[in-house]
Amino acid sequence: MRAFVTGGSGFVGRYLLAALKSRGDQARALARSPAAVAAVAAAGAEPFEGDLSDVGLLKAGMEGCDTVFHSAALVKSWAPRSEYYEANVRGTERVLEAARAAGVKRLVHVGTEAVLADGSPMVKMDETRPLPERPIGDYPSTKGEAERRVLSVNSADFTTVVVRPRLIWGQGDTSVLPQLVDAVRSKRFKWIDQGRYLTSTCHVANCVEGTLLAADKGRGGQTYFLTDGEPVVFRDFITAMLKTQGVDPGNSSIPYGLAAVVSMVSDLLWGTLGLPGRPPISRTEVLLIGQEVTVSDAKARDELGYEARLPRALGLKEMEAAFQERSSRAA
Repeated sequence: MRAFVTGGSGFVGRYLLAALKSRGDQARALARSPAAVAAVAAAGAEPFEGDLSDVGLLKAGMEGCDTVFHSAALVKSWAPRSEYYEANVRGTERVLEAARAAGVKRLVHVGTEAVLADGSPMVKMDETRPLPERPIGDYPSTKGEAERRVLSVNSADFTTVVVRPRLIWGQGDTSVLPQLVDAVRSKRFKWIDQGRYLTSTCHVANCVEGTLLAADKGRGGQTYFLTDGEPVVFRDFITAMLKTQGVDPGNSSIPYGLAAVVSMVSDLLWGTLGLPGRPPISRTEVLLIGQEVTVSDAKARDELGYEARLPRALGLKEMEAAFQERSSRAA
């Protein structure tokens, strides 16, 4: 495989580039800063300087590649809708246009279960659940729009596939874990309804396993959920993950109803008035981490041979070992 990767310096992207290298594939990755260039090179890929704003530049980077992995996205917990739309929708449109112009044969889009967040229960979801007409939150809505665009251009000569990992985690996480650690240390962290509900999770290595299988075997125009296997109690998992970083989340909790009201008021104030900073909690966050969110990866296992080879226990041990090593060096 000759692959072009967007988001190559990000959490999923770095693991994906390393996996491509270990398979003997050739990879080129978009890098928009000196730090990103260094991260891509360290992962064993060829850096291609640029960003998602220029179709011509993207096409030049994709020349000679047969597969594109589109993992770049804006995943902040809060940002103006215009930023989400530019990164997640317009960025995806440009990637698709460039890939088709460059003669790329296959594109795998890294999506999210969040596209289904519409306020209804998200329990044991599978790929037959349609995208909602009115998703809640700018991140779910723009990722859903991006997914629609990816699947709409699937054709005989340009295969497009979507993977949807749920709650990506693991060593080197630059998104979810740092926010959780910061919230605990600043005494802002609270469970919702004590966190006693189930969640699906997907270690970054398992996400990459499924993403590569989707490139190799995925049916065009299809979506595939990716998870670590059986769901786990949200509180148990988050507590275990934070403890690998020497952090205890404690027992402070608020009722779901209160969290929902605060999030709706916050979305209204910050979204309408443009208040500085970020709101205390958004409706999207309440829906995705304040109640059960479980998905089935049976389709990926049946059609792709997906196994989720890295168990949670091993992933947590790796995180703890890395934290201990960093702590020793700092001392």
